[in-house]
Amino acid sequence: MEHFLNDDLEYVVDDYYYDMASFEDEDFFPDNEPQRNNDVDSPDSDFEDDFETSKPKTDTSALEARNGKDIQGIPWERLNFTRDKYRETRLKQYKNYENLSLSREELDKECLQVEKAKTFYDFQFNTRLVKSTIVHFQLRNLLGATSKHDVYLMQNYSVMHWSSLLRRGKEVLNVAKPIVPTLKHPGLLSQSLSRVQISTMAVKENLLVAGGFQGELVCKYLNQPGVAFCTKVTTDENAITNAVDVFRNPNGSMRVMTANNDARVRVYDAENFALLNLFSYDWSVNNTSVSPDGKLLAVLGDSAECLIADAQSGKVIGSLKGHLDYSFTSAWHPDGRILATGNQDTTCRLWDIRNLSKSLAVIKGRMGAIRAVKFSSDGRFMAMAEPADFVHILDTESGYVQGQEIDLFGEIAGISFSPDSEALFVGVSDRTYGSLLEFNMRHNNQYLDSIF
Repeated sequence: MEHFLNDDLEYVVDDYYYDMASFEDEDFFPDNEPQRNNDVDSPDSDFEDDFETSKPKTDTSALEARNGKDIQGIPWERLNFTRDKYRETRLKQYKNYENLSLSREELDKECLQVEKAKTFYDFQFNTRLVKSTIVHFQLRNLLGATSKHDVYLMQNYSVMHWSSLLRRGKEVLNVAKPIVPTLKHPGLLSQSLSRVQISTMAVKENLLVAGGFQGELVCKYLNQPGVAFCTKVTTDENAITNAVDVFRNPNGSMRVMTANNDARVRVYDAENFALLNLFSYDWSVNNTSVSPDGKLLAVLGDSAECLIADAQSGKVIGSLKGHLDYSFTSAWHPDGRILATGNQDTTCRLWDIRNLSKSLAVIKGRMGAIRAVKFSSDGRFMAMAEPADFVHILDTESGYVQGQEIDLFGEIAGISFSPDSEALFVGVSDRTYGSLLEFNMRHNNQYLDSIF
């Protein structure tokens, strides 16, 4: 991936590439260069106290949205232009980041024609009491949900927990302070860390895993105080931990996997955190994902080609060709037959694992790279996020030709379905309108909404 100098811990609020007029009287969408967040050195905000005093200003409910309020709380009525006009300007001026300057003239012909007028998930709530922070502009897996009421996201030096039930935020991990691992046993390659720049994270069941800008790995059990395990997996100069994954192997044992810029993939036991495997590849690995049965491994990185490997040995058994740039995200359908890969060529490709010679379908975004892809646990929906402004929800049962487009403003730090598929969360990074958005699956019994 692109080597990105973060010597002074500069948090990326924008994806470099806006040249937009500023909102009148609003600090909305900074300039094109990465910005320093002034809150970085004071991560211990009292979110619970702040909630009561800030609620009228910072939150938007479903009822308010139905009555005409912007879901992000943007006061369009006070501005010199309409939302539609600003959207038109953004679409015209946005510059997608590319590593490979390959011809893309034929790309549109491959893409599915998606009907975007559907609504599968309704807007439920938006809060600006917690807001996502992005360290590296290409890495957007910085949010995860463990239930439809529990969401974890990166905010400056803190991993925050947001309860959508209580509407409260709480810090669960502070990585600015020294981190001393609590788990100790002979041979464990653990070490204390401090001032970690979290570049990626994953959360599954009771385990929170985060990767750092200097090759760090931090593992915390959510029901226990402190950090169980932390270390630097590599000391290479350019050793960003680009992705972390938590999965179960074919025997049901939980594993932690890291993908690093040193072109290596590492697998750890999630109980004693022993290093079990080390796989080496020919280019920096930006993302990995393991199939639901724990047998196959998707490896994506600084190459237009993606690899399918044996998850136990790391041996490459297949190659996926069709993308035109580097890939940074992937996800498996719960049935284990379909793999989705997101790429800087602005597309998501779907691959049938039974026939790797050609992608099954190609889905295009509106304006930028596909930096995050997730399937709902029931397999019904696939969500994909661009670097900014757009999240797309595709109906898998329609063959991915029916979709919902979530149109917002701001850099997207991560997306996550809840484990029961009932909720979809979107983290937005922006100095003024950074927030966490919640969408709930639409059901036929919509009258239930009136009792809450």
